[in-house]
Amino acid sequence: MATNYHDITLALAGVCQAADLVQQFALKGEAEQTAFKTSIQSLLQTAPQDTLAVYGGDLRNLKPGLQTLLEQLNGSTEDLTRYWLGILALSGKLDKNSEAKTELARRIQHLPNQLVYQDLFDEQMLGTLAGMYVDIISPLGSRIQVKGSPLYLQQPAMHNRIRACLLAGIRSAILWRQVGGTKWQLLFFRRRIFDTAQHLYNSI
Repeated sequence: MATNYHDITLALAGVCQAADLVQQFALKGEAEQTAFKTSIQSLLQTAPQDTLAVYGGDLRNLKPGLQTLLEQLNGSTEDLTRYWLGILALSGKLDKNSEAKTELARRIQHLPNQLVYQDLFDEQMLGTLAGMYVDIISPLGSRIQVKGSPLYLQQPAMHNRIRACLLAGIRSAILWRQVGGTKWQLLFFRRRIFDTAQHLYNSI
């Protein structure tokens, strides 16, 4: 079966978009809202028709992620590289832990019930998403150390946003694996991924 670099690149852009949001919140205390909403809403897409549907069915929603992916494949921003590679590593550990996978799926399936009473972007809901990351993903190991301004990193609300974005990154990393993404492609087929990302970015 041929490798689907189109879908692999979309999912990888989703990972990079989440990682970039982590960095924005850590450094500036705010982030681009459309990208943030796209990443967080991707957590609710448990039965998408295709890969792009995870991101609202509109390639424009992934433009920041595609741009970040292109920059990363050209070798920029060390902290950001550490974030998205760390997300991929954690998703690999999650994939091998059936108990953690089952618990994460259970909690995500429960989210629509909570959204009857709350908005997805309310502080309490962002806290719920952050709690999933702390309870299920963090214990897997390979903890991601986020660097930024102490002014923002000391704020509980910012912790919630950063962890919710990391969880969204994990969701995209799971998708990346599901559509055939592997770490070997990042080593040996980097140019193919770059060219696909460039084509997608230019089509927006």
